[in-house]
Amino acid sequence: MTNYKEVLRLNSLGINNSQIAASLGYSRTTVITVLQKAEENGVDYENANKKTNQEIGRILYPSETNKSGYKIPDYEYVHKEMAKPSMTLEVQWMIYSEECRKNHEIPYQLTQFKKYYRDFVVKTKAVMHIDHKPGDTVEVDWAGQKAYIIDTDIGELIEAHIFVSTLPYSGYSYVEAFLSQNQEAWTAAHVHMYNYFGGSTRILIPDNLKTGIEKNTKTETVVNRIYQEMAQHYDTAVIPARVYRPKDKSSVEGTVGDISHYILAAISNQQFLSLSELNAVIWEKLREFNNKPFQKKDGSRTSMFEEEKLYLQRLPENAYELAEWKIATVQYNYHIGVDKQNYSVPFRYIKCKVDVRLTKNIVEIFFEGERICSHVRLRGRDGQYSTIDEHMPPNHQKYMQWNGERFRKWAAGIGANTLSVIEVFLTTHKVEQQGYKSCMSLLKLAEKYTNERVEAACAKALSYTHCPNYKGISVILSSNQDKLQPIESPKTKTQGFLRGADYFSGVDYFKGGNDDAE
Repeated sequence: MTNYKEVLRLNSLGINNSQIAASLGYSRTTVITVLQKAEENGVDYENANKKTNQEIGRILYPSETNKSGYKIPDYEYVHKEMAKPSMTLEVQWMIYSEECRKNHEIPYQLTQFKKYYRDFVVKTKAVMHIDHKPGDTVEVDWAGQKAYIIDTDIGELIEAHIFVSTLPYSGYSYVEAFLSQNQEAWTAAHVHMYNYFGGSTRILIPDNLKTGIEKNTKTETVVNRIYQEMAQHYDTAVIPARVYRPKDKSSVEGTVGDISHYILAAISNQQFLSLSELNAVIWEKLREFNNKPFQKKDGSRTSMFEEEKLYLQRLPENAYELAEWKIATVQYNYHIGVDKQNYSVPFRYIKCKVDVRLTKNIVEIFFEGERICSHVRLRGRDGQYSTIDEHMPPNHQKYMQWNGERFRKWAAGIGANTLSVIEVFLTTHKVEQQGYKSCMSLLKLAEKYTNERVEAACAKALSYTHCPNYKGISVILSSNQDKLQPIESPKTKTQGFLRGADYFSGVDYFKGGNDDAE
């Protein structure tokens, strides 16, 4: 019998429910129930201290009387509860036993509880799925059989890969054709699947494709980073099927076969000119497939899904957007270069390696797993800069040993033309620091080509344009154009060669004499 007095005493000392349960060996539910009953009946430790435990029990449960014999569980209720995610017979037995103790009844032991439950299922021919909880898992895979569309330009057939997913509890399925099995198609298929179901499941069971699982051994499972991110977005856990264990995803394996016969075979003689046209027919056949009555039991996949969808998790407000991950190093100008565009990072991360997440519209930058900034993704011409003012150091000249004056001094040591080019690099940007990368790259060329050649290349570049760039100077050096005779400016150009009177008189000028002299 529950020691009601001790529960009230410990509660009066300010000890929390979990600690009371641990101290007395009760479940936390028992402690909470006793305290709730005490509050409802106006009982506290002060007025209960003078009563026996039995007297307190009668006050807390006035309508209950002691009963002899074992309490028969409500197995119909237990059977319905077993459909809930993560529910087990052990949990149901604990709940049943606790209720028996509260009502002063004798519960069955666990082995008896399980035996009588199995007898109930057999006698009543219960059809509810116990192995698969509603809304708990979804199994996904690519079908082995392919569909085809016609290339309207050359008339050839293009393969279309078929994505198949199934909710094991109801058998309700989603199917879609893609032109590839790459990461983008695999991720898009899951997003469309969850939208079709109207919710997500607690567990996602894929095969071991590289777009989903990078490594799956007895000791380690490594989920593809993008796939893991997508799963987290939908609050689901990725548990891949074991290698060479098709029974781990038997539902989708069976559905692949059914769909191959019911949908793909039915459209095999049809011709499609686009992927959208193919999917329109597939989805019509899919609707028929889900509504088709079961052969050995009542209902259909759709009718069972109506029950199952109540257990699906709510979808997030926004659908997952496919992202690409890259690694970049923050340069001296506190920017990173990604896809030929430049994005600023707080200057304290200069020379640090950062993770970059790129979506269609957003660039997010992470350092050691923490997001440090984000930008709207740049489009259009290469070499653009997205700079956030807060990322700039308070004093650009002091934030690091590299600064404009140092680059100018270094360039002056090479030559006047090199200094002129460095001035261009430092003055043509929104902020001077944006030119540091080009300055460093140009001056480093002297280590490869010598100071003299860099100076000559800068002179040649300046003769072509007032705003030379690093790439042009690099091309001049790599193609040895700097070794050609330099182009002289009009001010220093010498007079051209003029022919004299002897040339026009017929005298052989280059022999230094004439025929009469012989």
